[in-house]
Amino acid sequence: MTRTVTPMIHVEDVAATVRWYESIGFTALDVGEDDGIAVFALLGFGTGRVMFTAGGRASDAPRREVDLYVETEGVDALYDYLKDRVDVFERPHDTFYGMRELIIRDVNRFWITFGERIAGPGTEGAPQDA
Repeated sequence: MTRTVTPMIHVEDVAATVRWYESIGFTALDVGEDDGIAVFALLGFGTGRVMFTAGGRASDAPRREVDLYVETEGVDALYDYLKDRVDVFERPHDTFYGMRELIIRDVNRFWITFGERIAGPGTEGAPQDA
């Protein structure tokens, strides 16, 4: 039996959120509308999925209630591609747990961390494939 967890995040403007995520490489897999207004969306990034639904509120908090963690490859190249187009919170850096990470904020100020496994000291604590 396949089991998958798909985060669902409430945002103020689903359509604007979809446009922003598409601009950084996500794909809109499904968008539902009510009276012509986007009320939910399912987006994909590789094999990962995230849903956005209407009903959230804008926030100027330094950190929101939810972060997204995206395992990928080429964090440095991704940084070069995104650095002039998004709010970069932390430039690419190596962590003690064996990941190279880049942290950005989305249009709703949620953090998105892109991480890739690196070789070397500390990789024994890095996430492993199940």
